Amino acid sequence: MRRHLFDDEHEAFRDSFRRFLEKEVVPHYLQWERDGLVPREVFLAAGGNGFLGMSVPEEYGGGGVDDFRFNVVLGEETARVGVAGFGLGVGLHNDIVLPYFLAYTNAEQKARWLPGIAGGRLITAVAMTEPGMGSDLGSLRTTAVRDGDAYVVNGSKTFITNGINADLVVTAVTTDPSQRHRGISLLVVERGMPGFERGRNLDKIGQHAQDTAELFFNGVRVPRANLLGEEGQGFGYLVAKLPQERLSIAVSAVAAARAALDWTLEYVRERQAFGQPIGSFQNSRFRLAEMATEIDIAQHFCDACVSALDAGELTPEDAAKVKWWTTELQGRVVDACVQLHGGYGYMTEYPIARAFVDARVTRIYGGTTEIMKEIVGRSLGI
Repeated sequence: MRRHLFDDEHEAFRDSFRRFLEKEVVPHYLQWERDGLVPREVFLAAGGNGFLGMSVPEEYGGGGVDDFRFNVVLGEETARVGVAGFGLGVGLHNDIVLPYFLAYTNAEQKARWLPGIAGGRLITAVAMTEPGMGSDLGSLRTTAVRDGDAYVVNGSKTFITNGINADLVVTAVTTDPSQRHRGISLLVVERGMPGFERGRNLDKIGQHAQDTAELFFNGVRVPRANLLGEEGQGFGYLVAKLPQERLSIAVSAVAAARAALDWTLEYVRERQAFGQPIGSFQNSRFRLAEMATEIDIAQHFCDACVSALDAGELTPEDAAKVKWWTTELQGRVVDACVQLHGGYGYMTEYPIARAFVDARVTRIYGGTTEIMKEIVGRSLGI
């Protein structure tokens, strides 16, 4: 079924990004998987070609277009060529962290940070999760104590996407431990601040090219000029930006499922068994038909959520619905596609094998499936 989400300018943007991926990313991606890191120069190249900070005002070097459909194009194209680790780093930068810098910075902070974010000179991350904390932001233990014109930050974070590369880390801290959620604030911790240390680049089962790190704050003096918005309002800021984060994950999940199906269709047309293509067997056709149908259904719901986001109407409940459904679908589709590849589906030289391990985390980060169902359930008044 024909999609109606994009205009000609989005498709032109897609063509440009495809060329960028084929030249700058795909030839090097397997080496980045081995290295556990995307080189910083690639972010610079992406920024220089207009693929970062599309919603940053032109006066700060951005695209000046507040249209999430451009972000969708990036998510779809990175999934199409199987470079999930690169896509996650760029998606976090554009879709998840940038909104905090656009919404909660003052004029001085915008002038200081936005040009570098749009140009790829300043790579961003957001640090919420702490060891043993799970999804309960109210139990934050990273503290920020006022000392003159600075905050002294102590604590640690884990599972931080872009954690090694990041220059600017939007860090959730407690400025008033007695207030739980109402005591949370957001501080921007910058590369090179004394006491700010990076731990391991964590060894994950998938998304190997994406640097995911532990962060440590040992008496880090963060200027009060690095406070985002108002003190004590951090929890509200985080909650307000979660729908876009969850939609971003859903966009990539649907695109990854479609890419897995496309790779598998190509494979089953060529692979022979018992004298005929394995795709011609009824069981294979039925399973492929099921996947194609479910992906199309998920695509249209996801597109509707994108339109709602751009109209300012995406609810937390709908964001939770699209996030859990599409990531669960991604897992089912990729698993079935590995099965249809047979033994070759277990070989990392095939993109379906990498997609299999890359997919598992999408049901965890951004809010687990169980948390998403809880949000939806509460909205039903039960």
